[in-house]
Amino acid sequence: MEIVQILKPDGTLVNSSLEPKLSQEQLKKLYHYMVLTRLMDERGLMMQRQGKIGFYVTSTGQEAIVGGALALEKDDWVFPAYREHAVGLFLGMPLKIFIAQLFGNSEDANKGRQMPNHFAYAPIHYVSISSPIATQVAQAAGAAMAMKLKKQKTVCITYFGDGGTSENDFHAGMNFAGVYKAPCIFYCSNNQYAISVPVEKQTAQQQISEKAKAYGFPGIRVDGNDVLAVYKVVKDAVDRAKRGEGPTLVESYTFRMGPHSSSDDPTRYCPKSKLDEWAKQDPIKRFKAYLINKKLWSEKEDAALIGKIKQEISDVITEVTQAKPPALSTLFEDVYKEMPLTLQWQKEALLEEAKQKGSFKDSSEAFPL
Repeated sequence: MEIVQILKPDGTLVNSSLEPKLSQEQLKKLYHYMVLTRLMDERGLMMQRQGKIGFYVTSTGQEAIVGGALALEKDDWVFPAYREHAVGLFLGMPLKIFIAQLFGNSEDANKGRQMPNHFAYAPIHYVSISSPIATQVAQAAGAAMAMKLKKQKTVCITYFGDGGTSENDFHAGMNFAGVYKAPCIFYCSNNQYAISVPVEKQTAQQQISEKAKAYGFPGIRVDGNDVLAVYKVVKDAVDRAKRGEGPTLVESYTFRMGPHSSSDDPTRYCPKSKLDEWAKQDPIKRFKAYLINKKLWSEKEDAALIGKIKQEISDVITEVTQAKPPALSTLFEDVYKEMPLTLQWQKEALLEEAKQKGSFKDSSEAFPL
């Protein structure tokens, strides 16, 4: 299958007629959040190594995924996987909310209930990440069907990796959406490894976009390191869904430049030669070259942006780390609209015990992953 590409690795255009008509503000915003994501990944992995947080998942090399966020509108819904940091931040998740979730303290919108790197932010319809692989695919298909039944002009987009296409939920979600023409975009980040398993060892159909044919809707393959191409294919898919024409499977052909998570050592299974080859296609360097070629950016501006973002990250981390743990009372909240009497008794008993003891000692063990 032909791969959609607008920018070559050196930042020049493949075909000027394919170049999307985006404003300077939109282009610079895309670049800002690509850089923010890369720098946040560097700091996040460093904090995990220092023992300040228990777990982190990087998206280094896959920052061009942010192009799809530009194609969404405020009422659309996102069902993410692990590496969609750029999408959440671009759509309006505050950096403080993002970082606080890694610590799970009182500043965390999830109140410490989710494992680290499992972000959620209701104001932008960014649904909580699920740990089980590909469960979000079926969830998004169902939510999209609900939108259709309500006659809403909105879409769901769900993200998953190449390994997720071998899971039951992938089949269930794709089949359901195909049958009922649900307004759903299935975005597969084919970064060529399902943790340590190469794509050819987990699926016989190596062009994942071809799998859409079995479910009766289009599949398209895009250069996942080309932010403009990602924007174009997702925008086309969103427009198609909102016209009532049903779902689209987007295969983003990319590469994971870092570990699967902070618990992984990719040198045990990924040849250095492959890493070196993909480093030449770095999505940030590619887009930066494009902006400079268009006289929209400069090395001086780039250095200033990097310095500004690094300072912002440091300031937010300093603020977040001063927060206390979530209040004990939150253990009992946000489950029922009206708290059952049995839970109310338990809550009162725990708070009374805390009052008598003065404080609780953290007896939890280190995060196991």
